[in-house]
Amino acid sequence: MTKSILMRGVAKTFRFFKLRDIDLDLEPGQILGFVGPNGAGKSTTIRILIGALAADHGEVQVLGGTMPDNQVKLKSEIGFVSHDMRLFGHATLSWHMRFMASIYPRWDESYAQALVRRFGLNLEQRVTHLSHGENMKAVLMLALARRPRLLILDEPTSGLDPVARHEIVSELMEVMRDDERSILFSSHNTVDVERISDRIAFIDRGQMVAFSYRDDFLDRWKRVQLQVDAQDALEDVDNC
Repeated sequence: MTKSILMRGVAKTFRFFKLRDIDLDLEPGQILGFVGPNGAGKSTTIRILIGALAADHGEVQVLGGTMPDNQVKLKSEIGFVSHDMRLFGHATLSWHMRFMASIYPRWDESYAQALVRRFGLNLEQRVTHLSHGENMKAVLMLALARRPRLLILDEPTSGLDPVARHEIVSELMEVMRDDERSILFSSHNTVDVERISDRIAFIDRGQMVAFSYRDDFLDRWKRVQLQVDAQDALEDVDNC
């Protein structure tokens, strides 16, 4: 079976940052949580995946095609959403929907309308008047209604209130009822990733530090609680 994502030995060097020996893969029908602190290399890895950057070394395949050589052909199959993505501010959401429908032949208007209702969006509201949460839900709706085979999300819940985060994560779980679609979900919030991911990859300072199934991580994660008297709480901290 062709993998949705395959990266082997991928490296990219900048003046003050290096992405080193990234190995990553994603099967059709799975959600991959991609976790790391800000500046760890998540966005650089994603930019290589979507063809916005070329790797210095290594193999990059998306939906069976090499990147960036096949980016024009593959972009119709890839939905990309970023936390800082912006729409045309003075246009309405309905204008954006018509625009997307004119470009993507698999645009699903009934699904788009259902997402508009589910997210509580106003079709005739100008984008410049949308809140951050509404803007993210609008961007996600426009990406999902294209029916992409691979959805790549770069920190989509960053800066959202708990209600908006819940709505977006819940919709992603609904999308995965289609076992041919795949999602790469990048975040520094492990709560969202733990909730929806099949597998989780951890990256730090440009290197992959762990990559396994979610349940494997959950079996190893432990919470330790220490109870002490209030008067002794800080007494010997320096000696711990």
